[in-house]
Amino acid sequence: MATSVTLSDVAREAGVSLATASRAVNGSANRTVRADLRERVLEAAQRLRYTPDANAQAMARGRTTCLGLVVHDITDPYFSSIAAGVTAAADTAGLQVMLSTTQHEPDREVEVVRLLQRQRARAIVVVGGRHDDDPGNEVMRRALADYAASGGSAALVGQPVLGVDTVVVDDAAGAADLARALHARGYRRPAVLAGPDAHLTARARRDGFTAAFAELGAPVDPAHVLTCDFTHDGGRAAMRELLAVGADVDVVFAVTDVMALGALAAARDRGVRVPEEVALAGFDDILTLRDVVPGLTTVRVPLVEVGALVTRLVLEPAPGQPRVHPVATEVVLRESTPDRGDRGQRSGTSGGMP
Repeated sequence: MATSVTLSDVAREAGVSLATASRAVNGSANRTVRADLRERVLEAAQRLRYTPDANAQAMARGRTTCLGLVVHDITDPYFSSIAAGVTAAADTAGLQVMLSTTQHEPDREVEVVRLLQRQRARAIVVVGGRHDDDPGNEVMRRALADYAASGGSAALVGQPVLGVDTVVVDDAAGAADLARALHARGYRRPAVLAGPDAHLTARARRDGFTAAFAELGAPVDPAHVLTCDFTHDGGRAAMRELLAVGADVDVVFAVTDVMALGALAAARDRGVRVPEEVALAGFDDILTLRDVVPGLTTVRVPLVEVGALVTRLVLEPAPGQPRVHPVATEVVLRESTPDRGDRGQRSGTSGGMP
């Protein structure tokens, strides 16, 4: 039967040694087989319907055909879109993706990297912003260094703080571009749902946005910059807080689209109309926004392309210092931030929230 065929049978059929058959079928980390011998072995394997052993191939090559993908939360469209780009690029390279979610737990992240190292994964891609006050960053940095020392390759989407090649979204510039576009549409009293203060992605977006408004002569009131969880529920809770105090704002910027959707839900819960009573904007341009009414103004990050880029990067490691690949963003203006012009000044009303 086909299932009982061994590599020894293939070697005998091809008239070569077992070692030669193994190198031809499984590959080798440091030895090659002549082309004619390899073809003879593969033809024999096909005739006998021999199925190679994946573990044997990994031992021979030093690596499996597995690419480890480590994300904070796959239910977040930000991460799932990047994962789509990673899996497509990995498939093109003949690799299988092993997905692990960490739920923002640094210890779990390190545990996954150690596991992938033991399993001889070909490469590891880590996706997610970092906290600058997290001692886990150094632990993770050491784990990735150990993995690299064992022959693996790692890359990151986030901030370049882990000592590996990193794809970096230009968050501050994107948020600043958004602020300028909103100012050009007549908005002068913004609020920011800023996420956690120590989260480097959230901070870059917050600071880019507030700095641009300040340069335009409309500084953001510090009381209208609210810290919150980097989630849908975080955006919803922060928006509720803003509405509860009757903040005099005309546009709310949530530093992620997921948070902006939470803010939109909070506004509807309170009967506040978007954009008639307050405008709303987010960041990322996640796929979910196609079904949102009103259409959400946001900053587009090419998430699928980011996933493909980081995969190419991790599969083509270069010696020397870790590389940083910046990714540009694009402001997308939609119905949630209509052009106000000078209507607020003409009518004599504040145009803010009730």
